[in-house]
Amino acid sequence: MAKRSKKKAKKAAPARKGAKKSVKRAAARLPASLLAAVRGADHRYIGHVRLDVGRAGAARVKRMIYPPGFHWAKDMKPVTGTELCMHAHVGFLVHGEIHIEYADGCIVEHKAPHVIAIEPGHDGWVVGKEPVVMIEFDFEGDTVARLGMPAEHKH
Repeated sequence: MAKRSKKKAKKAAPARKGAKKSVKRAAARLPASLLAAVRGADHRYIGHVRLDVGRAGAARVKRMIYPPGFHWAKDMKPVTGTELCMHAHVGFLVHGEIHIEYADGCIVEHKAPHVIAIEPGHDGWVVGKEPVVMIEFDFEGDTVARLGMPAEHKH
């Protein structure tokens, strides 16, 4: 369930030596199909996030795997060149927990299983030692308009 408050939550600790072993142990507890390559999808890594992207009509369907220790400001900001993530994320959180902070101080936390709608203009990170697995639907540069979302989070 999403929680909204202005109270700051603890950030996930950065990955340390031996983190690969803990990721492998965490992954070992997940069903193999949750992490297996998606047939018929393009596979790539962006900012430590594993993406499997396929087409469904005019939409893209993406399975994204965020590793423990992932933090958008550290891992994606250098890739995008923007201060905050300006992408809308709409879909289903299958596994793990994420923490989202918007520029206005609004905090939203999602723990699987959960339907998500994250507006543009956010920072975010994985909470805890488990990877986050998310199924997301988008329309590339037209996601916000096609899904009727605000162009940026505001109260």
